[in-house]
Amino acid sequence: MAAYLVIHPREQHRDDLRIQADDLTLTFQAGWAILADSDGVCLAIPSGQGASIQRDDHPADSAEQ
Repeated sequence: MAAYLVIHPREQHRDDLRIQADDLTLTFQAGWAILADSDGVCLAIPSGQGASIQRDDHPADSAEQ
């Protein structure tokens, strides 16, 4: 299962977000980072927001192992 961790700059006071799906893909189009699965776009983040996106290959819950 693919998963990505979205980390926002501290000054934005937003919670970090972990998003996962069986067929999750990350693409970049016209200044946007777009996370999508077979049902469509899950999350779109503008490049000017300053968030960083990291692939997270570790399961969120040890029960998934």
